[in-house]
Amino acid sequence: MSTTAQAPKPVPNEAPYAPIKAKQRLGDRVFSGTALGAGIIILIVLVLVAAFLFIQSIPAFQLDTSDNHILQGESFWVYVGPLVFGTLWASFIALMIAAPIAIGIALFISHYAHRRLAALLGYIIDLLAAVPSVVFGLWGGLVLAPLLQPIYAWLNTNASWVPFFGGQVSSTGKTILTAALVLSVMCIPIMTAICREIFLQTPKLHEEAALALGSTRWEMVRMAVLPFARGGMVSAAMLALGRALGETMAVTMVLSPSAVVSFLVLTATNPTPIPANIALAFPEAHGTGVNTLIATGLILFIVTFAVNALARWIVARRAEFSGAN
Repeated sequence: MSTTAQAPKPVPNEAPYAPIKAKQRLGDRVFSGTALGAGIIILIVLVLVAAFLFIQSIPAFQLDTSDNHILQGESFWVYVGPLVFGTLWASFIALMIAAPIAIGIALFISHYAHRRLAALLGYIIDLLAAVPSVVFGLWGGLVLAPLLQPIYAWLNTNASWVPFFGGQVSSTGKTILTAALVLSVMCIPIMTAICREIFLQTPKLHEEAALALGSTRWEMVRMAVLPFARGGMVSAAMLALGRALGETMAVTMVLSPSAVVSFLVLTATNPTPIPANIALAFPEAHGTGVNTLIATGLILFIVTFAVNALARWIVARRAEFSGAN
């Protein structure tokens, strides 16, 4: 008995699948619009600030500076060069001091300290961020500088072979190193808080696997926690560096203004950062001198933007090696 294959019956054309759209509630629309508006406002403010700085800075870039009482006939770039160096140098020293301390505190709070002690230390560290910068400046100029002056004299006498410790030591202790120490104390709360949260987000399975293989707690931290938090630590360091770059009052109350380029950290003649120079010179500025100070603010804006762009590049480059993804 032979059977013949039957042709399949034609299927009528079906209507294309229409995706189901979720009904948007009023609260969702309000929240979405508010978030979008907040993001747009930030961009608008950033553009307006940049436009204001650029427009007001144009007179400072003129070739004829004979009537500018701040430039005193010299070029703007000759004037701003030592200020840029002072800003970067003081911030770099502060970051080198603050980063190891902040990472160590964050590791102790997240992986070593008892829960109650960790909560207490975290609360105390967070309180430092609420202290006004003028208080840090008073502490640095009236307490820290006289306290460190004998140490500076000892370093100058016994370790002058280190290039940074040479020169004539300051008799008051108000040096670029003192200013950097004050800035580092101001940077520690920000960096500690961010690093602590990043360390606590390390997957527990990674930590338990390292401990199960016989690792000590430090080896577990080195192999599981630090690689996971690498991008977050860079972000925290750059955020703290941004605080150091823009700090005004604390540095103003510690340093005396001087337009020099020097790597010596114990002398009385110190490079001045841009924010401190603006705060010291603005009360007596007039005419094109005001535009000159605004132009230095534009340079600081560009430097800060470049630092943040560099940080984003580093984080994006290291993200593939981090467990954060």
